[in-house]
Amino acid sequence: QVQLVESGGGLVQSGGSLRLSCAASGNRFRIASMAWYRQAPGKERELVASITIGDDINYADSVKGRFTISRDNAKNTVYLQMNSLKPEDTAVYYCNCWEAVSGSSWGQGTQVTVSS
Repeated sequence: QVQLVESGGGLVQSGGSLRLSCAASGNRFRIASMAWYRQAPGKERELVASITIGDDINYADSVKGRFTISRDNAKNTVYLQMNSLKPEDTAVYYCNCWEAVSGSSWGQGTQVTVSS
């Protein structure tokens, strides 16, 4: 039972930057990984970036070199720094947590809109 609250979404021009935050609360006994997903209109939800407890990091090919995922364990928070944003990045971004006892948890989503 992990609760996730995302923040940091908004409207930005092409080429701009945003930083998304996801704060975790509740049962955080054994969080194995945290990740960011996104879903654009008419498209399937896709994995954007993930980070494991062992600091293994993966990115979707479409965001490599532009996005950075990181953690602040003291604040129980995961971040997604998004630079050089493109209109194609427009989507609802969801935080995901996989915890060994309670399984997968999702945040409510935060809208990112990139204008041209």
